[in-house]
Amino acid sequence: MPKRHLFASNTYRSPLLLRIRRSLGATTIAACVAFGTTAVSKPAKAQEIQLTGPLAGAPSVRKARLYREGRLELAVGPGFTLLDEYQRTIFVSGRLQYNLFDWLGIGVFGGVAAANLDTDLTDKINSTAPRNSRTAINLPGQGQGSFADQTGKLKWMAAPQITFSPFRGKLALFQKLFVDTDLYIHGGAAFIGVDERGDCSPDHCTSATPGAFNTKSRVAVAPTFGLGLTFYLASFISLNIEYRALPFSWNRSGFDTRGGGPNASFPDNQINSEDRTFKFNQMVFVGAGFYLPAKTKLTD
Repeated sequence: MPKRHLFASNTYRSPLLLRIRRSLGATTIAACVAFGTTAVSKPAKAQEIQLTGPLAGAPSVRKARLYREGRLELAVGPGFTLLDEYQRTIFVSGRLQYNLFDWLGIGVFGGVAAANLDTDLTDKINSTAPRNSRTAINLPGQGQGSFADQTGKLKWMAAPQITFSPFRGKLALFQKLFVDTDLYIHGGAAFIGVDERGDCSPDHCTSATPGAFNTKSRVAVAPTFGLGLTFYLASFISLNIEYRALPFSWNRSGFDTRGGGPNASFPDNQINSEDRTFKFNQMVFVGAGFYLPAKTKLTD
């Protein structure tokens, strides 16, 4: 009689064992499906909120004052140049502008120099710089003139420009006084009247030649841009504070500094356009603005 093995053959499967394995397999599959479903992020969907009641269909702002749109603006006041080396200029300035929209206007800014003031550097050069053969081309002889006479000066400017007003709101002072305010950006082209030392040829740029240190006028063309704040004190009056840049090259000192040597970076014993150097000219304008028509428009 054949012996019975203690262990079942590989082909034999207990019904109970089969049921347990099937149950575990189904549970594992279900867990994987659930994990995969939660792991995949769902696409975001926007939900439209329907307003009902008295606010349904209402604009975001009502009865807003349109201080600029359809109005002619005249702003007048002083202008001051900044970070000057030799001459500080005070302008009588103004801006005439028509505002096509509340955020866009076209106009012109201009000014005439009321005073050119010597800086401290100019005074020190005039009083302490040595007068000898080495400085003869750059400084008049002792008692033959002042260094300030040869320095470059801004005399007038006119700048057609576009004004963009992207931001508007209110400023509060001690939570008591509220003023409608907007921030504007301006840009255009500037035509600038400049007085700077006139050209002179070699051996004719010293005090030995009459008029060698005299200035001559020319018109410089430069880009102009900046930003400003408008404070609306009333429907037809405002206060403007504006920053303006006018970058261009000019000979501010009247010195012979360039034109010779490698890359024309050394003196060449004459005065001409080569001696002009780039300057990021800057100024601040503070003005009172007046508007026509005097009454502002209101939105719905």
